[in-house]
Amino acid sequence: MILAAGLSPVWQQILQFENFQSGEVNRATSAHWCASGKVLNTGIALHSLDADCKVLSPLGGTTGQQIQNEFDEKQISAHWVSVPEPTRVCTTILDLSTGTTTELVENSQPMSAEHLEHFATAFQEEAQSASVVAFSGSLPAGTPPSFVFDLLKSINCPVVLDIRGKELEAALPLGPLFIKPNREELSHTVGTELKTDEELISAMQELNRRGAQWTVITQGAESVWATHDREAYRFTPPLRNVVNPIGCGDCMTAGIAWATDQQLDPVTCIQIGIAAASENLTQLLPARLDPENVRSLAKTVSVEKMNS
Repeated sequence: MILAAGLSPVWQQILQFENFQSGEVNRATSAHWCASGKVLNTGIALHSLDADCKVLSPLGGTTGQQIQNEFDEKQISAHWVSVPEPTRVCTTILDLSTGTTTELVENSQPMSAEHLEHFATAFQEEAQSASVVAFSGSLPAGTPPSFVFDLLKSINCPVVLDIRGKELEAALPLGPLFIKPNREELSHTVGTELKTDEELISAMQELNRRGAQWTVITQGAESVWATHDREAYRFTPPLRNVVNPIGCGDCMTAGIAWATDQQLDPVTCIQIGIAAASENLTQLLPARLDPENVRSLAKTVSVEKMNS
């Protein structure tokens, strides 16, 4: 069983506009609500890929109930940690005239020490039967950066991390199989701007030296980079028509975790992760993937081993 865990779920609103004008009254041509956020997107994508998976996340309020209802309807296995604060709402604005996407993000509310402890207890319970753990998303304000380290320190299965900053740095000594920040998040983690590919690879390999077995970096629609020890790879995603880019990184996490669970080699795992992200681009609602399309797309992801 793949365990998708995280502390930052979202009840997502997606609005489409023929021509969105900032500062004006805009009337949406369509509106949709769905479960989202890194942890939920990862779990939904895994379920779409027919993986044996389970989601662990806090939920609260009427928005949390809406998420639970959707998961029940889709029969996605989940362990919910009840919290008093309503699960946050984020809004995606899709401008059909320009193809641009604007994301309005509500930050996660702080979690009390008591509810963090409830989450940690639930994590240890679920992780006992996990074959792969995928932990993703930001930590609520006030959560100790060591929280992820403390969760994972007794885990023996492969770990995929989509986190950043101090919590990522704290978890590196545990030797996660994959870490997957984007280029901006990597820059935030190492504390310096990464202007060139050489600077990017150097920063990635610094995280390898500090414990990460594979560092995978996304940068929007551009190439995906991966480093392992002294090796560096550049992956080229297939061209796709973009409908909604939200959740692509989460689908990549899910694809990598699913392929890892299938005991595929790491380069192939990354190709499948990129294929899952590419498939997500064409969907209006995030992480609702077609597994056959993902498998076909994975064969079209080119990979080049670079001199590092």
